[in-house]
Amino acid sequence: MPIRRAVVVGAGIGGLTAAIALHRRGWDVTVCERAPEPPATGAGIGLAPNALRALDAIGVDAARAAGSAIPDTMGVRRADGRRLTGAGTAEMAARYGTAPIAVPRPAFTAALAAALPPGVLRYGAAVTAVDDAEGRRPTVRTAGGAELPADLVVAADGIRSPLRRTHFPGHPGLRYLGETAWRTIVDAPDLGIRAMSETWGRGERFGITPLADGRYYLYATALAPAGTRSADPRAELLERFGSWHDPIPALLDRVRHLDPAGVLQHDLHDLAAPLPRLHHGRIAWVGDAAHAMAPNLGQGGCQAIEDAVVLAHLLPAGGAPDPAPGAGAADPVRAALAAYTAARRDRTDAVRVRARRVGRLGALRHPLAAAARDAAVRAVPDRLALRGMDDLFNGFRLPARQPAER
Repeated sequence: MPIRRAVVVGAGIGGLTAAIALHRRGWDVTVCERAPEPPATGAGIGLAPNALRALDAIGVDAARAAGSAIPDTMGVRRADGRRLTGAGTAEMAARYGTAPIAVPRPAFTAALAAALPPGVLRYGAAVTAVDDAEGRRPTVRTAGGAELPADLVVAADGIRSPLRRTHFPGHPGLRYLGETAWRTIVDAPDLGIRAMSETWGRGERFGITPLADGRYYLYATALAPAGTRSADPRAELLERFGSWHDPIPALLDRVRHLDPAGVLQHDLHDLAAPLPRLHHGRIAWVGDAAHAMAPNLGQGGCQAIEDAVVLAHLLPAGGAPDPAPGAGAADPVRAALAAYTAARRDRTDAVRVRARRVGRLGALRHPLAAAARDAAVRAVPDRLALRGMDDLFNGFRLPARQPAER
C-alpha cells in the first residue's frame, strides 16, 4: 500500500512538531530547511500548558527532552519593583493541569529533531517554489535542483513566509508594531532568581525567565522606529534598564560581559490581517507563516505547536488509501485541510489580536497613561487575572476527525 508523503518547509518549532506528528500518523516526511545546520545559539521559549498538552498528544515530553525550569511565581512589576499582578505556579498547575516551563530554544529544537528518523531532516535545502496546479499533487522544488512530489506541503517557513506571499498575493503582509526587542541568555546561577517576571516602564519592558541549567532568558522591548540599531546592544540595555529594580542591574552586568553577537535584536511585527484561510490546495500554513503575532502572551511557539498537532490529527493516516478517482470522488487530504482552517483560524487570530492589545498596554509612554494602566492592573484580583488566561491555557482541543478516520 503506498504511503502518503509530506514535505515540511522549515525546521523551526512548528515545522519539526508537524513532522513528528505526521510521522507518527504514518506519513513519509521530508523536512527542508534552508539553514546549513541546526542553530547553535538562540534565546529561550516558554511552553504554556496548552502547548504542553498538545505535545503530550503526540507523545513528546518537552521537560524530559530539553529540560525545564518551573519558577515559583509569575508576575508583572513596575520599574521601581512594585508588584502589579502575579500568580504562583502551583496555583497554575492546579488550575491547568501543569505549570508553564521554560527551555532553551536550541535545546528544544534539537530534541524535536532527534525524535525524527534519520534522513528526514535536510539542512541547506532552500525551497524555491511549490507547484500545486489545481487537481494535481504538489511538487516542491529546492535551490539544489531537487524535485519532491508530495501529497501535502506544510508551510512552516517563518514570519516572512515566501509561500504565504506567493499563494496569498493580495494579503497586506506584516505590520510593524512600533517596538524593537532584544533577547539573550545569561549564566547567573548564583543569583537564585525563582520568579518569571515582566517589568513595565514607560514605552519599555524587561522580562526574566529562569531556565533549567541556572541560566536566564532575558528579553527587553522599547518603542523605536523600524530598523533602529545601536553600535553596542549591551551598552544600550544597560543605559535603558540599569536603574530598574533588582535583579535587573545584576543580570545586565552579566550581559555586559557577553559577546555582542550574543544579544539578538529584532523589530516586532505581526500579520496586519488574518489570512483568508490557512490552506491552499494541498498546502497548509502553520506558526508564524500562518499567523505571525507579537510575543506579548508568549503564545507564538505555543500556537505553532497546536497548529502542527491539530493538522496531523485531522489528516488521514499515512497508509490509508485514497478513494478511486472519478466524478464526485472525495479528496480526504483537501477535506482535512478545510477542517484544519475551520479548527485553527479563529483561535489563532483571536490570540494574535489579544497579543497586539497587550503590547500596546505594556508600551504606554505617557506618564499619566502608564500610571492609569498600572492602577487598573493592580486593581484586578490575582485570581481573576489568572482566570483571564483560561481561554489560552485551556483552549487546546483535538477536533473530531472525518468519520472514516475516527
